[in-house]
Amino acid sequence: MVVETRNFRIAAERLGVTRPAISQALRRLEDRLNISLMNRTTRSISLTEAGERLYAEVAPAIIQLNRAVADIAELAGEPRGQLRLAVSSIAERFIAGPLLATFIEQYPHIELDITITDSEFDIVAQGYDAGVRLGEIIAKDMIAVPVSAQQRQITVASPQYLQQHGTPQHPYDLIHHRCIGWRKEPGSSPYRWEFSRQELQFDVAVNPQVTTNDMGIMIRTACAGGGITLGMEETFSPYIERGELVSILEAWLPTFPGFYLYFPSRKNLAPKLRALIEHVRM
Repeated sequence: MVVETRNFRIAAERLGVTRPAISQALRRLEDRLNISLMNRTTRSISLTEAGERLYAEVAPAIIQLNRAVADIAELAGEPRGQLRLAVSSIAERFIAGPLLATFIEQYPHIELDITITDSEFDIVAQGYDAGVRLGEIIAKDMIAVPVSAQQRQITVASPQYLQQHGTPQHPYDLIHHRCIGWRKEPGSSPYRWEFSRQELQFDVAVNPQVTTNDMGIMIRTACAGGGITLGMEETFSPYIERGELVSILEAWLPTFPGFYLYFPSRKNLAPKLRALIEHVRM
């Protein structure tokens, strides 16, 4: 756990023990083997050559042992333990509330640790049990279970903005409008808005005047008449129903595969993850 977290305090918290207990256990192991396994200072931790070799040998075995213990524990009661998830910020159905609320009510011994992120990374390497992403960007070696229907991105603006600036009739008209764009992380380029009609697919670089990675800012700015924005239809639906936003360019907005809960291919799934899979399966 110290190797995975590179931090004695975090390792102790995850194992439910004190930090001195972690240090003492490591010291006893080094004394028993008569060799140093870690280089540690007040600022950093690194493995020695011996530590690297030992970790490479024992880590797979420890993972397998933990899975075996978890499988046996399921026979004695409900699935339990911490379930770490990396979830896209636009996976509306998954993060809206009801799905998660009903899950933790049904499984009171499972703790959910959810990180909202749109960065693409290896969930296994980062220590997550599973992730939720659009199907098109999930690695092929993952198992994926749908957690939403087909999705559609739509362009929206407030009635007052359209009354003042006019309604675009073609996606390329957006170049002449004030737009509110999205980027997944600092330093990345704004997302290019994608359109399709009669098998013609293209994107438009709208050069947004406002760019953010927060959907809340995009929605509030659009509702206040700040411009045209683009996002998931189910995210904007409540605002459209209340008349705060209007969907435009409908003929150019195709559907595509939705969100999936994805996880590594494993022979024996942890009971806590199996419980979530069954809960979200459509």
